[in-house]
Amino acid sequence: MRFSNFFIFLLFASPVFSQKNNSSPTNWQLMDLQKDSVYGTSVNKAYEELLKGKKSHQIIVAVIDVGVDTVHEDLKGHIWTNTKEIPDNGIDDDGNGYADDVHGWNFLGGKDGRNILIESYESDREFSRLQPLYVSVRDSGNAKSLRLMQYDYWLQLKKVHVRDSLKIKATIDLYSRLYLPPILHEDSMLRKSLAKDTLYYSDIENMKPQDSAIAKMRMAVLGIYQFDDIPHNFSLESIIAEVNEELENAKGRMHALSIDPNAQRRDIIGDDPENINDNKYGNNDVSAGHQDHGTHVAGIIAAIRGNRMGMDGITDNVLIMPIRASCDGDERDKDVALAIRYAVDNGAKVINMSFGKPFSPGKEWVDDAVRYAAKKGVLLIHGAGNDGIDSDTIPFYPNAYFKSNGEIADNFITVGASRSDSLLVAYFSDYGKTVVDIFAPGVDIYSTIPGNKYEMKSGTSMATPVVSGIAALIWSYYPTLTYKQVKYCIESSATPINTLVKKPGRNEKVPFSSLSRTGGIVNAYKAILIAEQISKNK
Repeated sequence: MRFSNFFIFLLFASPVFSQKNNSSPTNWQLMDLQKDSVYGTSVNKAYEELLKGKKSHQIIVAVIDVGVDTVHEDLKGHIWTNTKEIPDNGIDDDGNGYADDVHGWNFLGGKDGRNILIESYESDREFSRLQPLYVSVRDSGNAKSLRLMQYDYWLQLKKVHVRDSLKIKATIDLYSRLYLPPILHEDSMLRKSLAKDTLYYSDIENMKPQDSAIAKMRMAVLGIYQFDDIPHNFSLESIIAEVNEELENAKGRMHALSIDPNAQRRDIIGDDPENINDNKYGNNDVSAGHQDHGTHVAGIIAAIRGNRMGMDGITDNVLIMPIRASCDGDERDKDVALAIRYAVDNGAKVINMSFGKPFSPGKEWVDDAVRYAAKKGVLLIHGAGNDGIDSDTIPFYPNAYFKSNGEIADNFITVGASRSDSLLVAYFSDYGKTVVDIFAPGVDIYSTIPGNKYEMKSGTSMATPVVSGIAALIWSYYPTLTYKQVKYCIESSATPINTLVKKPGRNEKVPFSSLSRTGGIVNAYKAILIAEQISKNK
C-alpha cells in the first residue's frame, strides 16, 4: 500500500487505495490518442483497422506473480491447461518433476498443501546470513580477511535494516497514537450526529452542522478523502479498516525483523534455498493466498474481449500460465529462476514479471534462466518499479544486465508507467534512459480481481502486462517472428513524446523522452504495422 503526501505533511501516513477515483475511462489503455483523447496504446484501433478478418494463433503468456483466480468469469477459456497431466492423481504424468501441474506451478507451496502467504524481505535474509560474520567487525581493516567487498555489502544491509526498523516504528507510532484515535472519534461523533451506522463521502459533504466541533470534524474527514484521493464510495468505516490493516502489517513487519527470515521457508517448503539444483518443491495450487495482484495482471492481458463484462484484455487468443513465485515481501531469486525455466519448458512465448526488489544475491541463477529463455525464443517483460527513482543509478531486480559480464539480455523489456492525461508519467514510476525501455499505461487500470470482481489499480505492475499483451498480440498474428523482431516492433513503434513532464519523485521538469531508452509510450497499432512489414519482407 502506498502512502500519500497529505498525511506525510500532517506527520501522518495514510494508505492510497487500490481503487482510485475513476478519472480515467475503463479500458483507456486500449484507446487511441486522436480518437479518444487519452494516451492509450491504440489496441482497439489495431483490431478495427489492421487485424479484422485475419487469423490468429494461440499464444501462451506466463504470469509469474502471487497467483491467479483461474475460475474468474472474464478469464474463462484463457487459462493454460497442461494436457499431458492427469488432474489430481498425485503422479507426475508428463515427467517434468511437478506432479499435477494442471494449470501451472506454485513455488511457494508445501507438499502438505500449506503455502507461504507473507515472505521475508531480501535485505532481511541477507542481513541474517552475513550477521554472524561481521557483527563484531568494527572497521574495514579488520574485515580484509573476510572479503572487503562483502563487508561493504554488509554495511549497506545494516543501514537498510536500521532504516527499516526506524521507519516501521515511526509508522506504528503515527497510526496508533496520532491517526487512529482522532479518526475513530470523528467517525463516532459524525455517525451520532447523523444517526447513521455507516458514513460515506456524500453523507459528510451534505452535513450542515451547527456545532463548531462537529464542523471541524467534518472538514477533517473531507480532507482525508480529497487529499488522499479516496473514492467516494468508500465508507469512513472501510477507511478505518484499511488503516487498521496497515497498522497490523507494520507490526508484523517489525516482528519479522527480529526472527529468522528463513524459518517459515524451512517449515513449509523444506528446500535448500542456497541450492538451485534442489528444484523439485512446491505444489500445484496456483490460486493460493491473496490473488488480487496476479488476477489483475492476467485480466489486463487476457480478459475476454467484447463480452460486455467488466473490461477487455489486450489479446483475443491467449492462454495465461499462472506461476506463483511471489507474495507479500520479496520473491527469492531461486524461485524466480525456476519459474522462468518452468514457463519456457511448458510453451510460454512471453513471461510477465510484475515484481521486483532492491537486492538480488542469486542474480546469476536468474541471469542463467534469462539466457535459457533467449535460447528458446522467449521474451521477458518486467516492471521498472514504483519508487520514483532513477534505475540507471539505483538497480532494481531482476533486470537485463548480466552480473557476470555486464552484457544486456536482448530478450528483456523493462516497462515504466504512464497515465492517461497530459501529465503523462506516473508520479511513482521508476525511470532511466538506459535501463527502462518503454512506458505503458499503468495508472487507474481497471481489471479483474478474484471472485468475479473488478478494480482499478496503479503501478508498473499494471504497465508491464500491457506490453506483455501487445507482445502476445503481435505473435498471435505473426507467429514466425523471432523474439528480437517482436521486441523491435514494440520498441521502434513507441509513440515519441517530447513534452516536459514532472520527473517522478522530483519537482524538476524534464522531457518525457529522457525517462526511457525509446522515449515513448507503447503503441500496438504502429507495432502491428511494423510486424506486417517484417513479415512481408521475410
